[in-house]
Amino acid sequence: MNYDRYFDAALADVKREKRYRSFVTLERDASRFPHALWHSPEGPRPVIMWCTNDYLGMGCHPAVIEAMRDTAARLGVGAGGTRNIAGTSSPLVALERSLADLHGKEAALLFTSGYVSNQAGISTLARLLPDCLLISDEKNHNSMIEGVRHSRREKIIFRHNDLGHLEEILAAADPARPKVILFESVYSMDGDVSPIHAICDLAERYGAMTYLDEVHAVGLYGERGGGYAQEVGAAHRIDIIEATLAKGFGCIGGYLAAKANVIDAIRSYAHGFIFTTALPPAVAAAALASVEVVKSGQAIRMRHRAQVAQVKARLAKAGIPVLDGDTHIVPVMVGDAQRVKDASDRLLDVHGIYVQPINYPTVARGTERLRVTPTPFHDMAMIDHLVGALVETWNALGLPRVAIRSAA
Repeated sequence: MNYDRYFDAALADVKREKRYRSFVTLERDASRFPHALWHSPEGPRPVIMWCTNDYLGMGCHPAVIEAMRDTAARLGVGAGGTRNIAGTSSPLVALERSLADLHGKEAALLFTSGYVSNQAGISTLARLLPDCLLISDEKNHNSMIEGVRHSRREKIIFRHNDLGHLEEILAAADPARPKVILFESVYSMDGDVSPIHAICDLAERYGAMTYLDEVHAVGLYGERGGGYAQEVGAAHRIDIIEATLAKGFGCIGGYLAAKANVIDAIRSYAHGFIFTTALPPAVAAAALASVEVVKSGQAIRMRHRAQVAQVKARLAKAGIPVLDGDTHIVPVMVGDAQRVKDASDRLLDVHGIYVQPINYPTVARGTERLRVTPTPFHDMAMIDHLVGALVETWNALGLPRVAIRSAA
């Protein structure tokens, strides 16, 4: 039996469709973020990172690094097992309390990643509710889709941000049947946001729970960095908030925040929590330091928004096609898998700019793009460099310079 042929065929398929993904070996410079060292085929070269999800550079913050270093020296680098077997470290307990406070919830529960918190959280929640109906936005992240799939409960997909369609589904469901609306606050590829208050209105009218993914919003929005729901004054209306420590907080891990009994029930039944080694104490300590720094003031968020606005304005003036949106995501549209890869390669090779191509299945075919994410530390010289490099790349590759007005 020749098993290799199956793997070779699978690889041939993604290469033929121009969506084979190549990794670039980088070393971030913690003292000069967003500078990094690219280990190119010709040797090390300096580059500027323009597509990191460490949106605020918190992974390089001195207080965060110090917290990790000090805790690792005292408690070691590993957790020693699951929390059920090896015990719960005090940094994890402190972090969960801080996250619950961040969102104004009674309790929080840590997972090893945001993906796991969605997959385990949604599937467990649905299994705890008899005959639960899951109502999910069509643009929800793969981790949410997998959570729905693993729940083995009925699902209905509503058109993205379509309140009329959502209400049709809710109105048609048995009023006595448990229902959960699953949606995101900031959608990470188009950079649009959900109408949180309107969705909560429908949830209250039809007796549904709300489950909100704030992965791309925590740290960046809200008076204390609690996310987009906090920004619009809706956090108290959300039953379960899911988020990550790996983006706005620059660390690793995911979590849920909700009422104490909801969190305790998920903790008691979620296999993705029970059977997984806990976050190391040093990681939890670093994340706690990051959360507390982000909570403490608006300065870093204001700087971030100013730099995002500069990038968007400059790209619009240069005629580079950017998908309109009010968030920190800057999707530079190309619309072809091979051409977006060519653009990414040229930006790196010629201009020392690292921004990865985004293609199917992350986005729909025909909407391939470069996903630019400015940080508070991209200064005006870096912005000038980015705009000039994109203009040169667009000209060199003959890419269309037509503004795309909206995600629709």
